[in-house]
Amino acid sequence: MTIHQLPAPHGGMLVLNQAGEAESADLLAKSAGLPRITIGSRQLADLEMLAIGAYSPLTGFLRRADYLSVVNEMHLSNGLPWSIPITLAVDAEQIAHLKEGGEVALVDTRGDLQAILTIEEIYPYDKQLEASKVYRTQKEQHPGVRVLYQQGDFLLGGPVRVISLQEQSFARYRYTPMQSRALFAERGWTRVVGFQTRNPVHRAHEYIQKCALETVDGLYLHPLVGDTKEDDIPAEVRMRCYEVLLEHYYPADRVLLGVLPAAMRYAGPREAVFHALMRKNYGCSHFIVGRDHAGVGNYYGTYDAHAIFAEFDTAKLGITPMFFDHAFFCRVCGSMASTKTCPHGADQHVTLSGTKVRQMLQAGQTPPPEFSRPEVARILIEAMRKA
Repeated sequence: MTIHQLPAPHGGMLVLNQAGEAESADLLAKSAGLPRITIGSRQLADLEMLAIGAYSPLTGFLRRADYLSVVNEMHLSNGLPWSIPITLAVDAEQIAHLKEGGEVALVDTRGDLQAILTIEEIYPYDKQLEASKVYRTQKEQHPGVRVLYQQGDFLLGGPVRVISLQEQSFARYRYTPMQSRALFAERGWTRVVGFQTRNPVHRAHEYIQKCALETVDGLYLHPLVGDTKEDDIPAEVRMRCYEVLLEHYYPADRVLLGVLPAAMRYAGPREAVFHALMRKNYGCSHFIVGRDHAGVGNYYGTYDAHAIFAEFDTAKLGITPMFFDHAFFCRVCGSMASTKTCPHGADQHVTLSGTKVRQMLQAGQTPPPEFSRPEVARILIEAMRKA
């Protein structure tokens, strides 16, 4: 008899980098004599992901060998797939007070201690190379490239011990990988499909989620609630949309809503792989990769995020991507469909651009039910009225 179980975390085990109560007290006392670096919201999000094991097998910020291997080869130096560099940048003035082999206290903008980093390496890096490789562009108009260019010219590599986590918004849905794995096991799920989103779920998303759900035990609806672009819909509004959608249109015993506290990079294909690996750590066996996954502007091809998975050894990747084409409501078919299943022309498809949808919502107009559930549209209209 075959015993089915959830996939192992990336690298074989969850690497938890959060200090316990006694260790935290010792680190807090030690921090008084250490140099300090103030970190922003993206680094705070990275610390939380490192603390809870969502970035397993990482123990901290990348050292030079791993950084170069990730940027150039999309693998850690040990050969394990990893597509986004997790780094801590500092400027020349800051490194004057730091030394390799020493420690530094990482504090938030209020001066509260968040973590202590053991500095194993201090090294310069090529921002243009990272931009070209990771984001496929050197243009500063790209939001991820802009952040990269604005940060310091040196990187600190080494393990971290995290003392406290960022403000716990959406605490009800803030499951760690250990907690989500326990919830999946409690429900008897061994085949779980994860869905990444930074937008409200519309009918096309719902369609591909339910297509995937036909083949697995459960769906982990896992929206990202860390930093996003200024013009993206705020996380609290999106969460209300997910709640009302799940209440009315999904089987409660086959769907779990959680939040991913990571920051959005907008790295397109590379971020699709990154999103999949994180969901593997949360216990997912499958991951939905849609059209222009993690894209922004016109920097990536529509299905580049599908093609990139062919560049990885499936056994080392350890999670099964599920690829979906553009979905829509077809008037002739009388149902949701995709370019893979519908024989009719685009003139029969109900599709709306993001710009058009925003214009309708701002005018208080509900998009057609073939595009958006009315309950979701009402929440978005109300949020825009209050903005």
